[in-house]
Amino acid sequence: MTLAEITWTVDPAIFSIGSREIRWYALAFIIGFATGYKIVERMWKNEKIQPGWLDPLLYYTFLGTLIGARLGHCLFYSPGHYLANPVEILKVWEGGLASHGGVLGIIIAIYFYSRFVSHRNMLWTFDKLVTPTGLVAALIRLGNLMNHEIYGHPTDLPWGFRFIKNLSQWRQGAEPVFTAPSHPTQIYEAVCYLLTFALCMWLYFKKEAWKKEGFIFGIFMICIFTARFFIEFVKEDQEAFESTMTLNMGQWLSIPFVLAGLFFVWRAVTEKKKPINSCRNEKNSK
Repeated sequence: MTLAEITWTVDPAIFSIGSREIRWYALAFIIGFATGYKIVERMWKNEKIQPGWLDPLLYYTFLGTLIGARLGHCLFYSPGHYLANPVEILKVWEGGLASHGGVLGIIIAIYFYSRFVSHRNMLWTFDKLVTPTGLVAALIRLGNLMNHEIYGHPTDLPWGFRFIKNLSQWRQGAEPVFTAPSHPTQIYEAVCYLLTFALCMWLYFKKEAWKKEGFIFGIFMICIFTARFFIEFVKEDQEAFESTMTLNMGQWLSIPFVLAGLFFVWRAVTEKKKPINSCRNEKNSK
């Protein structure tokens, strides 16, 4: 094996309990949310925010992410199939989650969280929520790596990966059929997302950028979706219809998020500074 032919033969399942598999992807998802929760909990203590607002944020975010990512995959990439077979939308365990849909799901979830729980500006929540999200996204991309999915075009670069194409059959005992050495775009994205996570943590805890509502949120949107836009150039199309597009679906969906990020950064740096009110003595509205 040459360095240009890294043969990736990791099984997506860590182990099985009866007929139920415990997969790397699910573990990455759980670890990401658990770690994100602890980071946000630290923010709550840092700003002396009402403890009762924290757990609902986790529930709203988890449901928004899962529902949004699933509906995003079904409606952005295969609308004809899923609209004709709506029951299959519920089969999350079969795979198919879209990050752009997850972001839209979170935005909707935070709208309801802000209205019914915190009664604060949505940007106040987003600045906290996106800070650990880069870490969560990086772990999920590593889960994609374990699943031999969302990889890139063939490459002769020294870090090309040969993924298993007939994964289901291979797991049942068939000989593996490998791709040509390909861009490990899961790793590219994971690295970009980890760097975004580090930047947002630095902005929040070292620069206290949370005092400018929307600034951290805007930086996050710019970094994540700019990276996604450019990495898509070396990524395999997720659906056949994308082969006829100048920019693929992931790139078209990234552009509005980058523009929104630029707007929120501009808004935060040009808006007159407002006094920061402590949440220590605030009470939930009934």
